[in-house]
Amino acid sequence: MRKPSDYYREMNSIIAQFTGTDGEFRTAIGSLFFNRRSSPSQPLHTAQWPCFALVTQGAKSLTLGDEVYDYGVGDYLVVSLDLPVVSRVTQATTNVRHLALGMAIDSARLKEVLDRVGVPPAAAAAGGMRGVAVHSAPPELLDATLRLLRLLDTPDDIPALAPLIEQEILYRLLTGPYGPTLLRIAAIDSPGNKVAKAITWLRRNYTHPLCIEELAGHVDMSVSSLHHHFNAVTAMTPMQYQKRLRLHEARRLMLVERLDVGSAGYRVGYQSPSQFSREYRRLYGLSPLGDVDSVREPVSGAVLI
Repeated sequence: MRKPSDYYREMNSIIAQFTGTDGEFRTAIGSLFFNRRSSPSQPLHTAQWPCFALVTQGAKSLTLGDEVYDYGVGDYLVVSLDLPVVSRVTQATTNVRHLALGMAIDSARLKEVLDRVGVPPAAAAAGGMRGVAVHSAPPELLDATLRLLRLLDTPDDIPALAPLIEQEILYRLLTGPYGPTLLRIAAIDSPGNKVAKAITWLRRNYTHPLCIEELAGHVDMSVSSLHHHFNAVTAMTPMQYQKRLRLHEARRLMLVERLDVGSAGYRVGYQSPSQFSREYRRLYGLSPLGDVDSVREPVSGAVLI
């Protein structure tokens, strides 16, 4: 069996081949992204999609609520739900660049794998529920990931083989230490699945005033159960989650669509400019106008890598 360093060495070569400069890059495989950085980055606030991520050189950190997850070579990261997070490259130089890959987790493809994998009932009941996790990458996961990257050199093979290898990667995630959490979130009528439905509802309705009773009724949970399980998965309350969504979108509107501060705050649901400015400063460390003037980092909603 190959050494882990052999897998990383070849993955680094492929990522370097398809990333000529610093930045985030889409690949010919629709779900696969590459990232390259030559220096540590400022905190990046992002609305993160479900994904599997692997750092092949350097290191990163991700913050969910008040929790910080550090990961680097030898680890893999899984995000199982749409979550507002803060990410940062912590190790990168011009000589040893930060290199990473991310694969979006397609819910339909995950369900296809689940339909073919027999899961003991105890597996779906065990472990925690947090929507983010970092674990050591086993050789089987590294091998499947490397084979997915190699397809970039044979693009005619991508339509036929990429979906199969993606399913293999999902299988490795499901049978690994984070598998029970993925299972609970995917299982119909489980608390994790109901939290996923609550998150979908919040993302569609975040500009409206939040009524916890209405949200709890929508996902068929009591208010106390919703609060408990929502916090267990996201490390925040539904109200805090909505606030992050509002502020992230307001920031995007100001930086990308060039809306003024008042219009951006109103567009995402704030009726009080002073409340908008106060909550914005609390999250980003600067007033809305001061942040726009500094343009500290891009606004992202892509796969976190």
